[in-house]
Amino acid sequence: MPDPTTYRPAPGTIPDAPGVYRFYDPTDRVIYVGKAKSLRSRLNSYFADPWTLHPRTQQMVTTAARVDWITVGTEVEALQQEYTWIKEYDPRFNVKYRDDKSYPFLAVTLNEEFPRLQVMRGAKRKGVRYFGPYSHAWAIRETLDLLLRVFPARTCSAGVFKRSGQIGRPCLLGYIGKCSAPCVGQVDADEHRRIVDEFCDFMAGRTDTMERRLQREMHAASDALEFEKAARLRDDLTALRRAMEKQAVVFGDGTDADVVAFAEDPLEAAVQVFHVRGGRVRGQRGWVVEKTEELDTGDLVHHFCSQVYGAETGEADVPRELLVPALPPDAEALTEWLSEHRGSRVQLRVPQRGDKRTLLETVARNAAQSLAQHKLRRAGDLTTRSKALEEIAEALGMEQAPLRVECYDVSQIQGTDVVASMVVFEDGLPRKAEYRRFAVRGATDDLSALSEVLRRRFARYVEAVTAGDGDPDRPGVDPETGKPRKFAYPPQLLVVDGGAPQVNAAAEVLAEFGITDITLCGLAKRLEEVWLPGEDFPLILPRASEGLYLLQRVRDEAHRFAITFHRQRRSKRMTASQLDSIPGLGDTRRKALLARFGSLRRLAAAGPDEIATVPGIGPRTAAAIVAALRGDETAPDAVPNADGAVDAASDADAVADAGPQGDVAVDAAPDAGTAADAAPGAGAVAIAGGPAGGGPAPGSDDHVAGEVIEAPSRGEEA
Repeated sequence: MPDPTTYRPAPGTIPDAPGVYRFYDPTDRVIYVGKAKSLRSRLNSYFADPWTLHPRTQQMVTTAARVDWITVGTEVEALQQEYTWIKEYDPRFNVKYRDDKSYPFLAVTLNEEFPRLQVMRGAKRKGVRYFGPYSHAWAIRETLDLLLRVFPARTCSAGVFKRSGQIGRPCLLGYIGKCSAPCVGQVDADEHRRIVDEFCDFMAGRTDTMERRLQREMHAASDALEFEKAARLRDDLTALRRAMEKQAVVFGDGTDADVVAFAEDPLEAAVQVFHVRGGRVRGQRGWVVEKTEELDTGDLVHHFCSQVYGAETGEADVPRELLVPALPPDAEALTEWLSEHRGSRVQLRVPQRGDKRTLLETVARNAAQSLAQHKLRRAGDLTTRSKALEEIAEALGMEQAPLRVECYDVSQIQGTDVVASMVVFEDGLPRKAEYRRFAVRGATDDLSALSEVLRRRFARYVEAVTAGDGDPDRPGVDPETGKPRKFAYPPQLLVVDGGAPQVNAAAEVLAEFGITDITLCGLAKRLEEVWLPGEDFPLILPRASEGLYLLQRVRDEAHRFAITFHRQRRSKRMTASQLDSIPGLGDTRRKALLARFGSLRRLAAAGPDEIATVPGIGPRTAAAIVAALRGDETAPDAVPNADGAVDAASDADAVADAGPQGDVAVDAAPDAGTAADAAPGAGAVAIAGGPAGGGPAPGSDDHVAGEVIEAPSRGEEA
C-alpha cells in the first residue's frame, strides 16, 4: 500500500492558484479528480495525519501513488475542467450522480418533417425536445391520452406511419380523432407542425392561452347553434383541465426552477430533485450516492450541479432558478458556469420562506424517505441478510451465524439526563417489541453507565433462567402466563457503540456473571472499526461488506433510540411545572386548572373556594394547591371526596387520579417489577412511585430512579 509521504510534492512546488488536480494509483489510473481555489491549500490538506482524514479520503490517499495538477485562470474554468476529467476518467473515488434507473421523458422529435410524440429514455438526442422526467412511463401515456383530444399529433412509429401512407388508410387513432392523420394527407406538414408547437407551448406551462382559446371557440360554436362542435370542444376543454390537474401548481408566479434537497449520513447521501416549469411540478428524479470524502451540504450541491447539468445546455435543461438547502463555497463561480450552459442568467439560492421554502421541505422529506428505502432494500432481502450474518460470524470467529443481536448505546449531555438503549435484531431484522430503554442515575461517564445497564440486563437474564418455579424444559418462560420472562433470551452477539474502552467495560460485566457463550464486539463510528475484547488493534471489514452494513444499521438504530429517549427526558425536565409536585393532582386535573385560569400566576392568585369550583377539585385539593403555589409547606393530606376522587395524599401513599379519562396510574409497591395497571381509559400512562417521594425500590430493573424501562408502544416509532 503506497505511503502518502512518498509522493507528496516538495514544499513550494504547488502553486497558490485556482486549478484542477488528479490522483493516480500504482497502475497509473486516475482515481480522483478535484478542483480548488487554491491548489496549495487543498493538496496540503490531503497529506496531513491520515488518522484525521475522512475514512474514504484516507483510503484514497493510501491507494494513490502520485498526484498532478493544472492551473487555470478562473474558478469557472476549473469547474469546466473538473467536469471534463470526471467524464473522461470516471474516477472511482469521486461522487457519482448516476440514476438507479432510467427515467422516462416525454419527447417531441422536432427534427422530423412530421414530429412524433413518444416516451423516450436514455441519452438525449439533438433536435428532440424533452419534457420531464417522469417517475413512470404510464404517467406519460396517461397524460398523452388526455391531450391527444386537443392536440392530435402523430404518435406512431416510422414503420406504421409509412405503411398507412402506402395503403391510404390511417390507423385507429386517426379514426377516433386522436391523430390528425398526416400520413394520408388529412393535414399538411405546416398544419401538423402548428399542432405540435401548440402542444409544446402547453407542456412548457403556457396553458392559459390554450384554455381561453378553447373557451372562445366553444362559445362561438354554441352561439352559431353548432352544438355538436361545441360539445366536442367542451370535452376537449375538460381533458385539458384534467391533464393540468395532474401537475400540481406549486408557484403562483409561474417560476421555472429545479428544487434540490439532500438526506445524508456519514457514508451516503440521497438526492431528490423536483423539476418545476411554469409553476407546476413537471418531473422528479432521485439518486443515492456514496460520500467518498468528508462533504457538507454545500459540497454536495456543488457536485450535483457540476455533474447533472454539465452535459446539458439550453433553457430546456438548465433551469432559470436552482433552489438548494445550502450554497457551496464556490457559489458565484458555479452560478456563472451554469449561466453559460443555459445561455441566460441562472439564480442559485436558498429559499427562506413562502411557497418555495415549503416545497424545498417537501423535497427534503422525499430525500429522507429515499435514503431509508435504500437502506431497507438490502435489509429486506433474505439472501443479503443471510450473507451479512455469515460474514459477521466468520469475521468474529463464531461457530454459527448470530440469530439474535443486541446493541447498546448511551446518550447524555455532560452527565445530565443519562439514558441508554437496547435494540434487538433477530435474523437481521429489528424486533422492536424487544427494544428497551434505561434511565441511569449516578453514572459519571459513558463507561460507568454502560456497565450499569449491562449489569441490570444480565442480572435479570440470570434470574430468569435460574428461577425454580418454571418448567425445566422451558427455562425463561413464566409458568403462569406462558410468556417469556423479561430479558430471558440471551443474544448470540452483543454489540456496543464505541471502541476498545466500551468493549472492555462490557467484557468485565460479562465476566462478573460468568457468561462465556456470548460474542462481544464494538463498532467505532469514526472509521467503522470493529473492536474485540483484549485486542490492541481493530478488525477492519471491507467497505462493501454486507456484514459491516448490518452492524452499522444495528449501531445506528441503537443510537437513534437512545437519543430519542434522551430528548424526551430533557424536554420533560425543561417543561416541569410547580403543579407536578402536588400530591393527588394528575394530568387531567392540571389541564383542567390551566384551562380555567390560563396561567400559574392567575391560579396562585385565586382562593381555595374559587379553585374548588373546577370539576374534579375538592376543598382539600384546592387548599393543597394554594399552599404549594404560595410556599406554605403545611399542605393538608387528601381524603376521598364524595365521588370517589382523591383530593390529596401523603408521599408514601399510592394515588390514582380520578379524572374523567383515568389517565394516570401510580405504582407504589416497594418491589414492583412493572407499573400497576392504569385506570380504564385511553392513553393510560404508568408512573413509578414508591416510598418517600416516589423513587423505586432497590433491585427493581423496570423502575430505575423513578423511570420505567419501556418497550415502544404500538404506533410509536422505536
